[in-house]
Amino acid sequence: MDRGKRKTRNGVVVSNKMNKTAVVEVEKMFRHPLYQKVVRVSRKHLAHDENNICMIGDLVEIMEMRKLSARKRWRVVRVIGKGKVKVRELTKEKIEEKTSDTTA
Repeated sequence: MDRGKRKTRNGVVVSNKMNKTAVVEVEKMFRHPLYQKVVRVSRKHLAHDENNICMIGDLVEIMEMRKLSARKRWRVVRVIGKGKVKVRELTKEKIEEKTSDTTA
């Protein structure tokens, strides 16, 4: 039985003070269709972290799942990078990749 495709996002852990829960900030950048200015939008998701392995600054992949509480609808799939990762640095790299792809 296939459940369908679930959404996945990459983000940075900004808080891990709760038991089995991490706050993951996911940032999206896009170019405005009319004004061509780069717009940055960030969103914080509560993600289930069963083994409390996430530390602040870790780059993680989260996946959508059923509701576990009033605000927790995501779970940590894997830790991509350990250490002090800043959200702004990640999005700059993505924008540079996209602009180089469109100009090439």
